Amino acid sequence: MANVSHPRGDISSHPDAPEMRERYDRMLGGRDVALVDGPVFLLGLYCAVSPWILHYTTSQPALMTHNLIVGIAIGLLALGFTAAPARMYGLSWAMGALGVWMIVSPWIVGTDPDAGVIWNNVVIGALAVILGAACAATAARSTRRA
Repeated sequence: MANVSHPRGDISSHPDAPEMRERYDRMLGGRDVALVDGPVFLLGLYCAVSPWILHYTTSQPALMTHNLIVGIAIGLLALGFTAAPARMYGLSWAMGALGVWMIVSPWIVGTDPDAGVIWNNVVIGALAVILGAACAATAARSTRRA
């Protein structure tokens, strides 16, 4: 049986350690807003399920479908920001566009929306614009450094 209580050697002596450290630094080099990815994903999740939380699935069926699709799009952007940050932060402007669209969508997609529906979409849209601006600022800062 193996002796698992014996301390193993430090990984710093491994021959591939410098290459792994360099690859890790290169991968996370532009990750100044790593903390924004989670809130963006949660915003997309809330946007997708908000019609069921606020119970306007029967009164606004078009907005129900709309919020579901836009929420999934925001969530996919967040997953892209996490998985391929160097490529995806160039699309951070799309978060701002989705945010502006969410603000005006109750009047364009909806039919006579009530105040709760309007406030829900305006708050989601404003947060998407703010988070998109944070991602865009970080992308600009990262490209300027590189």
